[in-house]
Amino acid sequence: MEAVRYYLGKIAEKSHLNAWLEVFEAEALEQAERLDKRRSEGHGLAKLHGVIIGLKDVICYKGHTVSASSRILQNFTSVYNATATARLLAAEAIIIGRQNCDEFAMGSSNENSAYGPVKNALDETRVSGGSSGGSAVAVQSGSCMVSLGSDTGGSVRQPADFCGIIGLKPSYGTISRYGLIAYASSFDQIGIFAKNIADVSLVLGTIAGPDSYDSTARQKAFVQPEKSEDFTRKYKIAYFSNALNHPSLDASISTQIKGLIQKLRAEGNEVEPVDFELLDYAVPTYYVLTTAEASSNLSRYDGIRYGYRNMDQQNDLSLLYKKSRSEGFGPEVKRRILLGTFVLSAGFFDAYFTKAQKVRKLLVEKTNQLFNQFDAIILPTVTTPAYKIGEKKDPIEIFLGDIYTVYANLVGIPAISLPLFKNEEGLPFGLQVMTSQNNDLLLLSLSKQLMKIQAFDRENAG
Repeated sequence: MEAVRYYLGKIAEKSHLNAWLEVFEAEALEQAERLDKRRSEGHGLAKLHGVIIGLKDVICYKGHTVSASSRILQNFTSVYNATATARLLAAEAIIIGRQNCDEFAMGSSNENSAYGPVKNALDETRVSGGSSGGSAVAVQSGSCMVSLGSDTGGSVRQPADFCGIIGLKPSYGTISRYGLIAYASSFDQIGIFAKNIADVSLVLGTIAGPDSYDSTARQKAFVQPEKSEDFTRKYKIAYFSNALNHPSLDASISTQIKGLIQKLRAEGNEVEPVDFELLDYAVPTYYVLTTAEASSNLSRYDGIRYGYRNMDQQNDLSLLYKKSRSEGFGPEVKRRILLGTFVLSAGFFDAYFTKAQKVRKLLVEKTNQLFNQFDAIILPTVTTPAYKIGEKKDPIEIFLGDIYTVYANLVGIPAISLPLFKNEEGLPFGLQVMTSQNNDLLLLSLSKQLMKIQAFDRENAG
């Protein structure tokens, strides 16, 4: 009970950051009281007993509003639990509220929410990152222990990077997508925000695994990692030389990651450069394919079955559709629906969509070849640390900022952003680490070792 009261106090104290859209105060206190009673009666404790968790506003929680931070789903109440939500509740976690995000998870700064931008707790003039900005800031600001977000092209890793916390995108299919509002179904994956690898690992082990409601969920049971880990193991790691020398990459990020590479080599790890010639094709391929899937997925929001409806056009069905969608969707969502509809159109399907699918296949083949030689790949998470709210106006510039994160979603591999660095202004930025598909446990183990190395270096630096 006291833990819930503490976090409710933190949420109220940090409400100006706009991370939370709704707080389930009475419900959280009632659940805490029940858990306290069970514990006092000597009942065994479930894996997440009393852990305070927030949900991004795209993950369904039965009987609660889920709006994807969009006007078109304003006041829509979920009629069922997402599989991830159900598993959290079964493990005795306490879901304390729903968190702000870019509308329908489309954005990299959390400036596209119908409810306003989320502010970065480290510098309130800067963006939180997106699309899961509210989920990242909630953990960053100490308003909850752990958050669940979603990652379609970096929407967990990028805000984690901007906020100086850990953000994990598991392998595609590791966590069921049942109850996750779809953006691009072959890319979407629920991810986890936390401040340490142990918490990420515990939550992942609780909510991952097969699900009969999701045919894309991995059918093999997820095995919780061992508590005793071998920190003496040496790894063979690749990095993309063209990524670390890319003209868009902030010089401080490049310099500090190169410094870490030297430390890893000094400790006996093999770290080798790879010229990944397909890197510059990742962003256009990603946006062609995801917008095409979004065009299909978001066609269900028509003002008829549920969600926002223009009430002035009851006698003209075509105009009702147009008005409801025009007024209900924000500008970024409209932009992506239009782009997706265009690339799927008869005259341009082969020129764009088919070619993008071919590039995706090449990326998968190249990635499999790399993991035949290496244990892991390291990359920057982002091109720059968090920028000022309102600073970036050009959507193309924002799209290109996803150059390092969309790759993992295109090929379905697990990826994590680790808060290892700061620039001269004290702004955090992370290292992105990736392993082969369904090798999430290796990723967590290596991540723990990297966090330990960097912590040791900080301590010795004074």
